[in-house]
Amino acid sequence: MPSLTHTPDIIIFIARAVVEIAILWLVFYRVLLFFEGTRAFQVLRGIFYLIIALFVSQFLGFEVLSWLLRNFFSIWIIVIVVIFQHELRSGLARLGQQHLFTISMGEPEIKALVDEIYDAVFRLSKRKNGCLIAIEREMKLDLYVESGIVIDGKVSSALLQSIFMPGAPLHDGGVVIRGERVAASSCLFPLSDNPSVGKTVGTRHRAALGLSEHTDALIVMVSEQTGEISVAFEGHFIAVHNEEQFMKQLNQILVPVKRVKNEKLA
Repeated sequence: MPSLTHTPDIIIFIARAVVEIAILWLVFYRVLLFFEGTRAFQVLRGIFYLIIALFVSQFLGFEVLSWLLRNFFSIWIIVIVVIFQHELRSGLARLGQQHLFTISMGEPEIKALVDEIYDAVFRLSKRKNGCLIAIEREMKLDLYVESGIVIDGKVSSALLQSIFMPGAPLHDGGVVIRGERVAASSCLFPLSDNPSVGKTVGTRHRAALGLSEHTDALIVMVSEQTGEISVAFEGHFIAVHNEEQFMKQLNQILVPVKRVKNEKLA
């Protein structure tokens, strides 16, 4: 029968289509993650809204609006190149460094990172030397890295302490940690305008809270006035009273949930 004769071809066609769609979706998803947290991501979202507006205008018969949107998309390649020129340059550079499809750090590396950060903030706290450290997670902090001075050095307690030494050239602003490296220092973070935050709260606290409101970063800070260690995450401050609590909080946030679940099942 003809239908039976063509059945294997249909199955192969469907399998190829499914694999192709899966690959395209994976690439598209990774590209979105790659641009997330940058100005380019906001523009991409705006273009997506314009595409929806084009379909809606065509469906409703809005000829003028449809004509304008069609003409806009006819030159969309030039627009993207002009708007994204900085992101494309930095993106291609990061792609050459294999930052786009890399696997996240394992738990031992995360614990070693937390140990170095704690040792630094504990020593800074004892001397009442203020510090502001942002640990990048899913959302990229490129916008804030660009506002600072690039370091690209392996995270260590000694490096962090030297950065926040009073009077040091890189003392002001915050540090961004990306993976196991200090990406930049003297970075400018957005100040929180949360009305519930008291007017007596200092600039460093507002910067830590502001960054946690705008991104999914984990921010660790030490107060110059009191020497107290604080952690900001998802728009809230988490009080830190001892080393055990500090380690627990940072590991819970930084270690991927799936990995933790798998270890519990094992």
